[in-house]
Amino acid sequence: MPSGSRGTPPGPHDGRRRGPVVAALMLAMALAALDSTIVSTAIPQIVGDLGGFSVFSWLFSGYLLAVTVTLPIYGKLSDTFGRKPVLIAGSILFLIGSALCAVAWNMGALIAFRVIQGLGGGALQGTVQTLAADLYPLKERPKIQAKLSTVWATSSVAGPALGGLIAAYADWRWIFLINLPIGAVALWLIVRHLHEPERAAVTRGPVDWAGALTVFACGGILLTALVQGGVAWGWLSARSLALFGGGLLLAAAVVVIERRAAEPIIPGWVWRRRTIAAVNLALGALGLLMVAPTVFLPTYAQSVLGLAPIAAGFVLSVMTLSWPVSAALSQHVYRRLGFRDTALIGIGAAALFLFAFPFLPYPGQAWQPALIMLLLGAALGLFQLPLIVGVQSTVGWSERGTATASVLFCRQIGQTLGAALFGAVANGVLTSRLGGAGSLDSVARALENPASVADPERLRRAVDSAVDTVYVGAGCAAVLALLVLAFLAPRRFPVIGAQSPENEAAKAPESRKNTARAERENPLNRPAE
Repeated sequence: MPSGSRGTPPGPHDGRRRGPVVAALMLAMALAALDSTIVSTAIPQIVGDLGGFSVFSWLFSGYLLAVTVTLPIYGKLSDTFGRKPVLIAGSILFLIGSALCAVAWNMGALIAFRVIQGLGGGALQGTVQTLAADLYPLKERPKIQAKLSTVWATSSVAGPALGGLIAAYADWRWIFLINLPIGAVALWLIVRHLHEPERAAVTRGPVDWAGALTVFACGGILLTALVQGGVAWGWLSARSLALFGGGLLLAAAVVVIERRAAEPIIPGWVWRRRTIAAVNLALGALGLLMVAPTVFLPTYAQSVLGLAPIAAGFVLSVMTLSWPVSAALSQHVYRRLGFRDTALIGIGAAALFLFAFPFLPYPGQAWQPALIMLLLGAALGLFQLPLIVGVQSTVGWSERGTATASVLFCRQIGQTLGAALFGAVANGVLTSRLGGAGSLDSVARALENPASVADPERLRRAVDSAVDTVYVGAGCAAVLALLVLAFLAPRRFPVIGAQSPENEAAKAPESRKNTARAERENPLNRPAE
């Protein structure tokens, strides 16, 4: 069958067919990234219209929880049924959630519809990354991953500004309505131009729906405990203990169900293979350390440096300039040194930059933290992309969705843990410095109106100390990632040869055996081969 004809996927060298699909992936990635942040600056208008100030934080938490807990489920489904049906279903669900959000009549309804959005967003995030690896051979994957990183970073940073503009000059409901035409174009491109081949028939067990539901329930309960603990209720309160206890019981149920399932949602090989297990842990640490710049740096820039919100956003956004450039250039490094050693250089440099932050002068100039963020972005681009490309290259088509989803899932879990952990650390430092005067949020709000504060200088120094402590913790997370890669990951990733999807489905059991054998023997095959 000629390349590019119906039934044939856009191959690595079929640029005519691949271009529209890549455009669809970038649009889908932009939607998923925007909806993580775009609501933040429109909260006053939303609360003023719908009420529900006491629960508005669930507009973010509900979306995050739904995205996170569905990632491993969508990953397994994409390996079972193909990428296209999963991506189409996720896109439709995301658009339905967006339309419902636009007509929400109260805060409870809006939160519920945001969860529906998140259920679709999980399919967008995981499947887009997996398809990027399907479409490009190993030597070209850094290019598409750098494009996706640029889209993600740009959308994440632009989200709050776009949300503020819409809320200021139009109705806040347009924040969700703009998703509809963009998502419709992406969906049309996927339906029209993404053609996966018919795979050879292979005997598979029934879909592990019991495992999927248990994973969803377990993840939802544990993430709720982490997100709301120390915020809506105390860490040692009855609610926290009940949620953590219920989550642990469900985790035990997940292990039992998954061990008995013929086609488990979270297969054991994800953690038995050294390469994937090490990358999962390392990128979990990445999610942990990323909380420092993304959550705490804007508060530092406004409270300590006295910058306006737009200028404070620029201090953070410089990281998004160097990250994709470094990621795109990382292929020239890992072709010579290997995936692991390249990532070690990146995370080692990132640790140094994070530990350097507390040594900035007080109050300092805006260019100083901006320079650190620029360097940090370059280091993390050298760290993250080789690991993602490396993991995707150690598995065949029939396992790539599950492997990619496990990496993204661990990174999301790391971010949730980091928000809870570093939030508690920052508030603890403030309590110590101010004698129980309040949390980081309340102090930051007070500094927006210095005339209402008896001793604003003391508050600024307290915020400075709290953020410095968080950056030290982030540096420790970077060191943890470095140690995991150095002692757990193999020096050379066991890269397997590219195979067509229709052949790999039939050869999946043999592929698993070959990959496991390659890991045990720790081959010295070069990662670019």
